[in-house]
Amino acid sequence: MTKQTKNDPDAATALSAWFAGRLPDGWFAGPPEVHADREEILVVGRLPEPDTTGLDDAARVTAHHARIAGFREDTRADRMRIADEAEQKFGRKVAWGAECGQERAVFTSLSIPVMTRLRMPERRVLDTLVDAGVARSRSEALAWCVRLVRHHEGDWIEQLREALVHVEAVRAQGPGAQS
Repeated sequence: MTKQTKNDPDAATALSAWFAGRLPDGWFAGPPEVHADREEILVVGRLPEPDTTGLDDAARVTAHHARIAGFREDTRADRMRIADEAEQKFGRKVAWGAECGQERAVFTSLSIPVMTRLRMPERRVLDTLVDAGVARSRSEALAWCVRLVRHHEGDWIEQLREALVHVEAVRAQGPGAQS
């Protein structure tokens, strides 16, 4: 089993290369996006768009959703087999997704519990979201807050990720680095 560290550009490249080589030709209209964290690998591919000439916007969206649903059903057994191989090789679960037009769906992605300690002002924010019906629980409210930050500060978060890649590279060259 190969367990790669977070923010390791070589690990990301290895994952992308493995999936590019392992996936059947014709599944996607180009190489899939491959993202990973400590627990999960997410593989999302763009599907060829169906011919929607003459359809209105709502019908186009329906066609795109149908294309994604068809891909999900038609490839289920193969995706499960490939995921099992990847889990053995990389030590993480695999989630799948597909895009068609402007529509995107992720299948069976993990929902990982995260422990945190919050002081009263932060708890009050979560409780306000629950009381207002924005979320059903503090946990859901916290996930909502994280999605909001990701949406509004996505560029900044991406810059942090890129900086961490450089930090990992420097650490790998420092004292105690394996040669």
